[in-house]
Amino acid sequence: MNKNRDYLIKSEELISLALREDIGEGDITTNAIVDGHYLINAKIISKENGVICGIEVAKKVFDLLGGKVKWKEKAKEGEEIKSGEIIAELNGEIKTILSGERTALNFIQRMSGIATRTRNFVSQLKGTGTKLLDTRKTAPGMRYLDKYAVKVGGGNNHRMGLYDMILIKENHIRAADSITQAIKRVREKYGDKFKIEVEVRTFEEAKEAMGEKSDIIMLDNMNLSQIKNVLSFLKGKVLTEVSGNVNLANIREIALTGVDFISVGELTHSVKALDVSLLFE
Repeated sequence: MNKNRDYLIKSEELISLALREDIGEGDITTNAIVDGHYLINAKIISKENGVICGIEVAKKVFDLLGGKVKWKEKAKEGEEIKSGEIIAELNGEIKTILSGERTALNFIQRMSGIATRTRNFVSQLKGTGTKLLDTRKTAPGMRYLDKYAVKVGGGNNHRMGLYDMILIKENHIRAADSITQAIKRVREKYGDKFKIEVEVRTFEEAKEAMGEKSDIIMLDNMNLSQIKNVLSFLKGKVLTEVSGNVNLANIREIALTGVDFISVGELTHSVKALDVSLLFE
């Protein structure tokens, strides 16, 4: 995560919120059972195969609790590990570890689940030249960490939000009456400041977007035959993206059409958490 520490920095408020949400006015179970501030050894282990992600985020949880928990990483960020392998060894105040355990694991589990699923999709694209993209279908408030996990899994980030790239979608086109008018209004407002991507659903819309010199044309919910037809017309003169109804079973066949990018919402909107536990030694 060192190369992308901005994801951690920008998510510190989220991590603090998660702790407040869980602990509230105090961990009443731990406060009743644990007397004193003695140290304990613990370990975080994976209970299934997967790609580990979120180690520094979990560490940040304990840092914010102020219990001076020492970490010894046994697995590296982005590493594929097996069930039963140790992710990290911890030593610190028992109260801190007990109070931060669930929040730390929640982050690791979700982020590792995203990284693992992304790695599975990326493996299907090997040798095609097509890049895998995520979407804005992230958990509210989790955008930076969700998208970071996609990168750890080998995927690429699409726009971060509504502020860093123009993406003209179906409802924008309806609001402007046409693709031509939508692009015209964007250029009148921003000139060439932002790249323009246009979502199209038909051959005719793709032709119109091409004529208006879009930077990227997104082929939305098209079948394989439609994709091939549009790409044949575009002849590589503009970057292309396929989105909608993409899964592990069909992504390679789609990639072999020669499309530049494929975006997959399920990377972040349908996360299966990696099973991870923290155990005292």
